[in-house]
Amino acid sequence: MSNERKSPPIGAAEAREALGRLSRYQAAKAPLERRLEEDELWWELRHWETEGARGAETVRPSSAWLFNVLTNKHADAMDSFPEPLVLPREESDRESAEVLSQVLPVVLEMSEFEQGYSDNWWEKLKHGTAAYGVFWNQERENGLGDVDVRPLDLRKLFWEPGVEDLQQSRDLFIVELARREEAEARWPQLKGKAVPDAAHFVRRGSEDTDKLVLVDWYYKKTNDAGRAVLHYAKLAGEEVLFASENEEAYAQRGYYDHGKYPVVLDVLFPEKGSPVGFGYVAVCKDPQMYVDKLSAAMLENALVGAKKRFFVSGSTGVNEEEFLDTSRPLVHVEGSLDETRIREIVTRPLDGVYLSLVQSKISEMKDTASNRDVNAGSTSHGVTAAAAIAALQEAGSKSSRDMIAASYRAHGRICRLVLELMSQFYDESRSFRVAGRGAEQFRFARLSREVLAERAVGRAADGTALYRRPVFDLKVSAQKKNPFSRMEQNERARALFSMGFFRPERRAEALLALEMMDFEGAERVREKMGAEQ
Repeated sequence: MSNERKSPPIGAAEAREALGRLSRYQAAKAPLERRLEEDELWWELRHWETEGARGAETVRPSSAWLFNVLTNKHADAMDSFPEPLVLPREESDRESAEVLSQVLPVVLEMSEFEQGYSDNWWEKLKHGTAAYGVFWNQERENGLGDVDVRPLDLRKLFWEPGVEDLQQSRDLFIVELARREEAEARWPQLKGKAVPDAAHFVRRGSEDTDKLVLVDWYYKKTNDAGRAVLHYAKLAGEEVLFASENEEAYAQRGYYDHGKYPVVLDVLFPEKGSPVGFGYVAVCKDPQMYVDKLSAAMLENALVGAKKRFFVSGSTGVNEEEFLDTSRPLVHVEGSLDETRIREIVTRPLDGVYLSLVQSKISEMKDTASNRDVNAGSTSHGVTAAAAIAALQEAGSKSSRDMIAASYRAHGRICRLVLELMSQFYDESRSFRVAGRGAEQFRFARLSREVLAERAVGRAADGTALYRRPVFDLKVSAQKKNPFSRMEQNERARALFSMGFFRPERRAEALLALEMMDFEGAERVREKMGAEQ
């Protein structure tokens, strides 16, 4: 009998092959990374640096019209922060769906999702793509473990070139930067080993390059039963720190039961043939640059015209020290003075058409980005009524609503991954503090894996037990409302009251009218009026 030890499925050779693919993915992604770097310069109002030696302007103003576009869009997004609602597909799952609807926001809150959502909206607006990672973190909750939802840096995410859906990529790599001493303390086998440094992955201008590159490698593979499963390996160069395929518990099951890459991309403007998109910087940087170039020319003209300069003949004999000292009443000159020997340089002011052109480029950017004055709270033509301003904002915010709806769809995919991880890893019952009902400020809800696990629903004709896994739908809506939305709701309530909707003798006609109306809280109003019969 042979005593040779069988080598693990994932070893140095497999790691070397995977890192080779990572290098190819990285080379194919180089144009995107250059765009990300340039987008950051525009965001930081350092866009003149992108001109380099090409720009001949001595005055380089940096107006913040593009910055204003991004801040207003970000404010729209945070005014409509998402809140998930879990809906059952079976009557028997109603109670479980209600518990999950209460617990899911708490799990996201413990991951500081609101801060990550805000950070990622900046990324979405600047670069066109926000990346979220949905992982199981065994170190959370004092070793009990919990779901970890966090934003990912797009520069540290690598996928197969040419795919439009990230889930179709052969591999998915997430690069992590770690301090050498911390990495060696956690994985002693790294001491003395050559591990790639972090120079490529550190942002330009940063000196913090003394870090190691650790690679999270996710890949899909078919198990012995013919089912596609997801595997995960952590690499430090060719050193395999962990590989799920090498572990008996995961070899056939896969690392995550849901079998999907644990990354969700929220795309603003999609690009054909790529899972990522482009953002408002790409759309608005051209008019922004021309606004600043025209402003530079006008400012330079104003600076030159504001300071008197003279042509002086070489034979004039002007005492330059006295001439430049404006405190001296006399300036001595040798010989006679006339217009041929000393003459003022007259600067011709620019025509007003250039100022109109600047305003035209600013208006172009506002219209292109749907960032008109009314969206920022300003109005013209004497519009002052709150209801009228709200109506104008509602009509002018179609593009913002479309962007937010796309983020809601991405949020739904995030929540589905969270539910899958809870189903796999919540071995023990857990208690969560959730919002209370009625006068209660809060109450407690308990959740365990049984809520999401398969359940016996009967037996087949041959006596075999039949099982069904609960299936839930997710509906994402806005948790927060902006002040004008609340004002609109209040105006509607006052109008209904003024029309006599709530008089007892008009209850029947009011209920008929409410059946044809659709607004937030309409169902509660109908129930209340019906209960008073």
